[in-house]
Amino acid sequence: MIRKSLLAFFVTAMMASPVLASSGSSSKPLAGTYPIILSHGLFGWGENSGGVISIVNYWGGTDDYLRSQGATVYAPAKTAANSNEVRAQELKAAILTYAAATNYSGKFHILGHSQGGLDSRYMVSNLGLSSRVATLTTLNTPHYGSPIADIIKTVLPGWIQPFVASIVETLVKVVYGGTNQQNALAALSSLTKEGLTSFNSYTPNRSGVKYFSYGSYITLPDLIQHPLMGILHPACAAGGLFQGQGATNDGLVPLSSQKWGTWKGGPSYGILTTGVDHLQVSNTLRSGSFWYDVEGFYMNMASNMKANQ
Repeated sequence: MIRKSLLAFFVTAMMASPVLASSGSSSKPLAGTYPIILSHGLFGWGENSGGVISIVNYWGGTDDYLRSQGATVYAPAKTAANSNEVRAQELKAAILTYAAATNYSGKFHILGHSQGGLDSRYMVSNLGLSSRVATLTTLNTPHYGSPIADIIKTVLPGWIQPFVASIVETLVKVVYGGTNQQNALAALSSLTKEGLTSFNSYTPNRSGVKYFSYGSYITLPDLIQHPLMGILHPACAAGGLFQGQGATNDGLVPLSSQKWGTWKGGPSYGILTTGVDHLQVSNTLRSGSFWYDVEGFYMNMASNMKANQ
């Protein structure tokens, strides 16, 4: 009788062991997090984009990484070049369509890179989605404007701006595909200091939504680590000083302009890395992976979302 009891005990223990081990190993740090919406910036694209650009991932695989850690992530496409208001309408439609398709009635977390932070703010403040958003996190977003946008508007005479805009819009349609109406001039105006001063006046933070911001900057504009943003950095620095925003920038956006809500800082990197620029911070085209811990940075942002839901 004792032998049978011992045998039954050991068999039960052996059968239970794999189950316990499995349940422990299946626990992921982002499990239980509200769905995360990734809102791309100007000239960005989403997981449902068409055209040649859809071959590559705007977020450089960080969306898949967050999924591997237990999060539900959706990165919708919006018009590549348009105003904050138009893109906000598109973002709202995409989120509500996604919620209906997945039968989800709860709240979301939103992470907006660059202009994606502005259209997300407008959507939450003015399009009635504040009750569906737990946190809104912006990443290198020009909340107070980008000197580069002001420089372009100043340098290009008014008579030639529509011509240049039409060329840009045509190229965007070829590369991005789709039927969305592009409006490069509206996008440009949305990113100037004057445009953002006006935008902020009618886009207040909503109670019940927690706002966080992260950002980065270039410490030395070398063209090895920053082949595109290193070229723009000096102009952005000069424009930032002229506009009272400071010289420190990521190639497109002054550091002072990136701060909104609770400022959380930026990614960490080694002494041989000369900062993280505007494209690297979103890991667009995987441009940041070689220079800093992209996965660790995105895990920090997502963990902050989970802690504040």
